[in-house]
Amino acid sequence: MTASQMISDQALKGVRVIEMGQLIAGPFAAKTLGEFGADVIKIEAPGAGDPLRNWRMMKDGTSVWWQVQSRNKRSIALDLRSAEGQEIARKLIAEADVLVENFRPGTLESWGMGWEALSALNPGLVMLRISGYGQTGPYRDLPGFGAIGEAMGGLRHLTGEPGRVPVRCGISIGDTLAALHGTIGVLTALYHRKVNGGRGQVIDVALHEAVFNVMESLIPEYSAFGAVREAAGSALPGIAPSNAYRCKDGYVLVAGNGDSIFKRLMAAIGRPDLAEAPDLANNAGRVARVAEIDAAIGVWTATRSVAEVLAVLGEAKVPAGKVYTARDIAEDPHYRARDMILTQQTRDGYEVEVPGIVPKLMGTPGAVRSPAPGLGEDTDAVLREIGLTDEQIAALRAHKVVA
Repeated sequence: MTASQMISDQALKGVRVIEMGQLIAGPFAAKTLGEFGADVIKIEAPGAGDPLRNWRMMKDGTSVWWQVQSRNKRSIALDLRSAEGQEIARKLIAEADVLVENFRPGTLESWGMGWEALSALNPGLVMLRISGYGQTGPYRDLPGFGAIGEAMGGLRHLTGEPGRVPVRCGISIGDTLAALHGTIGVLTALYHRKVNGGRGQVIDVALHEAVFNVMESLIPEYSAFGAVREAAGSALPGIAPSNAYRCKDGYVLVAGNGDSIFKRLMAAIGRPDLAEAPDLANNAGRVARVAEIDAAIGVWTATRSVAEVLAVLGEAKVPAGKVYTARDIAEDPHYRARDMILTQQTRDGYEVEVPGIVPKLMGTPGAVRSPAPGLGEDTDAVLREIGLTDEQIAALRAHKVVA
């Protein structure tokens, strides 16, 4: 399929998304919709814009993270705190399919753009609202960031080594989980609207709830047994063997927790006694002897390189892998073969490698149609689309409503 075919055949072509808010959760959801064809109009504050433009490592005055988070978007610099800016926002929302916002609950209401007002203006509107604690409940008005959601959702308690300070996973996983749940909600609501003749609706995503939703057996185990799951380092509690093991030149992760896989793993490391032990034939038995099993694997890996370990376990069809760094990812042929490392041209004129698009749709794949915009780069074009004249736009700019 050619690049032009990919763009014309995108699944969300014709869907218009208005993105309000900043940083990670809301913008990541809008980014995902944009990669599959949605027209995403990002509203930013004049002057500063989204703070993500200045987060982490910068090149030519702009964060390279911005180049990923805001590709396929158009930027309009609009002062939402002014009455004129709010009126323009309402005009944009009136013609949109989706509104994505991640302000603190009550912010849009204070600007006259709560759900009731916007729904009356646009009955088909799908409104994704991402916040720390949701739009209801006793914690509704508290400030919330992804890191706090990770803590309240139960994730942080399980990260790190037993008895030590909980650690974060190194990325804003709480925000991203909320964004992905929000994207699922948007697509579900759009389907309901189109196929079932339904009206628009609100998708209310709380950061901590998105994290909590992936916590597997945490609550059922507490409910049934009073068990409070604790941090376990690199192991996966209750499933054995699944851990990280030291090699001569690094670490490997080995997941030998399937019954037949375990036998192949033990045979590969020269421990037929463990492979054939009757009490290790199932997971419950292996969990009871997990320290012994981990020690046996660790003794074997310690005298070998990562490459040697992976070669032996690959031959034995045992799931195993090295711990990848950014360099490992960038140089890995499998990433390249699946278009997971893309070269993207920026508005500043340089090229940068960025992550590819997930998931991969064979018939209507995602695509990078345009690089991340400069602040207010599309203000005039977007305002003309809702009927404003050049004279009106010039007046708004003179009053600092737009930029």
